[in-house]
Amino acid sequence: MKKDTILVTGGTGYIGSHTVVELQQAGYHVVIIDDLSNSNVDVLDGIERITGIRPDFVEGDCTDMAVVKDLFAKYPGIKGIINFAASKAVGESMQKPILYYRNNLNTLMNLLDMMAEHGVKGIVFSSSCTVYGEPDENPVTEAAPIKKATSPYGNTKQISEEIITDVINAGAPFKSVILRYFNPVGAHQSAEIGELPNGVPQNLIPYVTQAAMGIRKELSVFGDDYDTPDGSCIRDYINVVDLAKAHVIAVERMLEDKSEAKIEIFNLGTGVGLSVLELISAFERATGVKVPHKIVGRRAGDIEKVWANPAYANEVLGWKAETPIEDTMRSAWNWQCRLRERGIM
Repeated sequence: MKKDTILVTGGTGYIGSHTVVELQQAGYHVVIIDDLSNSNVDVLDGIERITGIRPDFVEGDCTDMAVVKDLFAKYPGIKGIINFAASKAVGESMQKPILYYRNNLNTLMNLLDMMAEHGVKGIVFSSSCTVYGEPDENPVTEAAPIKKATSPYGNTKQISEEIITDVINAGAPFKSVILRYFNPVGAHQSAEIGELPNGVPQNLIPYVTQAAMGIRKELSVFGDDYDTPDGSCIRDYINVVDLAKAHVIAVERMLEDKSEAKIEIFNLGTGVGLSVLELISAFERATGVKVPHKIVGRRAGDIEKVWANPAYANEVLGWKAETPIEDTMRSAWNWQCRLRERGIM
């Protein structure tokens, strides 16, 4: 039996595409909407090669209400939404705050506006550990205080969580699961899909793999004078496929009313903090390939150290990040090699 229809906004993007694969493999019918501003339509081919199913695809911008209305008219019966449609680079958000507020907030409000009208049961929201700012203590639990955002990107995640909470508290007839990710990395083990940002990568791992491949001269490590063992920032790096699987569990939880709560929040991470320099070492160990890099000054908006306490997600969702970092680094390199084979980069 065909399961329910799930709308995945930003579904040709990095985390979105891996989640579409997991949803389809779990039997859901998936509709993607993406404006392709930071992704490529060829991702659909990769999804189809992995799953044998080509998801329905609409090229469109969710900040445009007319586009969102057309989407719901074309695909009646959408039961759940996973919202990945957002700009997501901390550094870029410091330079282009209006772009981030417009993109990230208008998309969410347009979706929430349509949900009650079309009988959508719930929305899984792609949030971030940036809402905790520079945390008082690590590892971070869901009870940690929300700190003033250190970047417009982080602020859009905080405001989005507040919007969802306010709408549901005002009596909206749907649920939400808010997933606060730590740092997604790696690629699908098939090397059919992975992280492929347009232009110069804003995220660490594509820059690592491109520097290792010789596409970039070298990787810049932003600061070696932080209060960490080796002076570089510490993050919790989570395998993207592990992360995608959590979304399928969250969708099932909402659609099957497994919780009385209208809003639930989960931290998704490994529970282990790795520094930028440790991550580079893990990549080099896993692949045998050197990453040319240099230390440069700190970057505005960067948090010194943050990693998850994922115990709540482990217990309540029955989900765990299981992929070892070396396997994750190998998957990222295999994806980069596949791109080279295809003449993409």
